[in-house]
Amino acid sequence: MAKVTFLPANVSYEFDVDKLPYQNHGQPGSCLDVALNAGFELEHACGGNCACTTCHVVVKSGAECLSELEDDEADRLDGAADLQLGSRLGCQARFVKNGEVVLEIPSWNRNYISEGGKSLNLGDAIPAAKK
Repeated sequence: MAKVTFLPANVSYEFDVDKLPYQNHGQPGSCLDVALNAGFELEHACGGNCACTTCHVVVKSGAECLSELEDDEADRLDGAADLQLGSRLGCQARFVKNGEVVLEIPSWNRNYISEGGKSLNLGDAIPAAKK
């Protein structure tokens, strides 16, 4: 079994890498695919096509369970805000083996209200314009 924990929400999901249904969220078995399969909102403005950096995550542990950083992803990450050692795009970093991975969502990317989703900082806040 694999386990992924999203920080700072401290929400974890367990799944079998070989049995995860692919839902067209980035690469098959990507961190984005896992998150959305589990109902966890991870921003992804380009639809998981490696065309932006909104699904930027920082791998805090378990990098050995994920695919290697490829050139397209590295090039895209060069323009990411708050680039850190361990930065990956959620749509490109794929689970390649079972194990435990801890991912942190950078603070600048924790607000999903603009997409009508949940905010890790505010819960199920509704923008004033929609009340």
